[in-house]
This record gives sequence, C-alpha cells and structure tokens, in this order.
Amino acid sequence: MLRHKIVGLLLVLFAVSPGLAQDETDVKGSLDHPLFTRMPGYYISDYSVKEFDKYTSAYATGQDENWEGKVTQLGYYVKTGAKQASMLQIARNYENAVKKIGGKILISEGRVIEGKIEKNGGVTYVHVEAYNDGRNYGVTVVETGTMKQDVVADAAALGASIAATGKATVYGIYFDTGKSVMKPESNPSLEEITRLLKQESSLTLYVVGHSDNVGALDYNLKLSADRADAVVKALIGRGIVASRLKGTGVGPYCPVASNHTEEGKAKNRRVELVEQK
Repeated sequence: MLRHKIVGLLLVLFAVSPGLAQDETDVKGSLDHPLFTRMPGYYISDYSVKEFDKYTSAYATGQDENWEGKVTQLGYYVKTGAKQASMLQIARNYENAVKKIGGKILISEGRVIEGKIEKNGGVTYVHVEAYNDGRNYGVTVVETGTMKQDVVADAAALGASIAATGKATVYGIYFDTGKSVMKPESNPSLEEITRLLKQESSLTLYVVGHSDNVGALDYNLKLSADRADAVVKALIGRGIVASRLKGTGVGPYCPVASNHTEEGKAKNRRVELVEQK
C-alpha cells in the first residue's frame, strides 16, 4: 500500500499542475503515442521518451510487475473551458482502447488501468492513471520488443482526435513498398473511418498521404498522393459521398519522427484525416 502511495505521488508530480503550466499547447516536440489518441480537450503537459529503461508497476505482481524497454511517458492536462472528463471516464476510454487492439487488462481500479498487448513477437505494457477529478492524467507505455505498428483506432477515437486537434492519424492502412494498392488488412481501419463519416454526416475530410524520405522527392509526393486517392476511392466504395472527401499527398514534408531510424520512418508513413471546415 505504501509503495502504491509513493508511486502515485511521483506520477502526480509528473502530471503538471496548473501553476507550472506555461500555456495550453503541447510540449514542444511531443507526440501522442501511436497506439492511443488523447481525451478530447486535453493537451500534452509533460513528455519523456527513453529508448531503454525500467518501469516498475505499483499495482501488478509477478512476471508482469517489472517492465523493461522503450519507455514513453505523457502527462495530459485539460484546457481552460474544455469539458473535463471524470477519472473513471479516462480510465475506461484507455481500457477499451487496449482491448480494441487485442490487449489484456491486468489492472482496472477506478482511475487506474494497466494493460498488456502481445502481438507480432513484441510485448507492450500500458499504465494510465487519472488525477484531480480528471483535470490531468498520465500515460506510460513500455515497449519490451519490436512491435509492428498496429493501430486500428475506432470511430469514436478518430472523431475525438479530429474534434480536439482538427485531424486524426491512421496507421492501420497498409500498402506494399512502392505501391498504392491497399492490402486486405487495411479493412478494419477503413470500416472505422466509414463508420465515423456515417455517424458525422456533416464532416468533410482531406485524406492526406505521408511518406518517409527514402527515394526521390517527386516520387514520394506522387506515391503519397496516389495512396491518399486509393483511400478516398475505398471510402466512396463503402457508400461515402465523393464530395465529402479530397485526397492529397505531401510526401516527406511533414514528418512526426526522425527518418534516421526505422521506427521513425514507420511513423512517418501514415494517412491523416484532416477536417476541411
């Protein structure tokens, strides 16, 4: 019990208090972890990534107690005037997200959840803890091995991201190298985008293709545009009116990570849904 209180206190300090916050924009250089979108109306107040470190769970026991690998820690704080989520609401949202991508919930105790995701030879642990009636919360993700980027955000998460930031990143759309024909494993993501557009009948989107910097610039610009157009055609084929969608490609112009690593290149190869108006 004492250990729980000590770790909880440290995490509260990590999740910045209002008096320490300089503004209500994301910390420079910070990014949501690719596995999760944030709660709408919250900004990143603290951000830390360590390529290899150890994290000890204050809640789990046995073999799932000590996590070693790449450790990403994010602190989120609600913006002034935004709708504040309850602590239970925050925990349940992340619990459902872990389950959505095939993970197992290790701990679910009101404002705290911990999960374990085993896929493609890698294991990823997740700790989420809410504080101060939901004003702020922390997310810790520990990747213990190479894990394929396997994000299939649901319609609600995509909609929440667009509402909060004007865009949503989709990594669950796959192409063969150098081609613009989608692989069948892209279908779950396409279905969720379709569901979002059918639920939000007034939503219009730019479908923006992004690439890494491997190859010539003109080649990557064309390839990213062709891939965006392929997504648009697939959505139209699922019953979405063509006038609600416009595809474009920006190639390597808007990276979200360094292209000097394979992991960074994988993050840069993505599709984004950007609200038109």
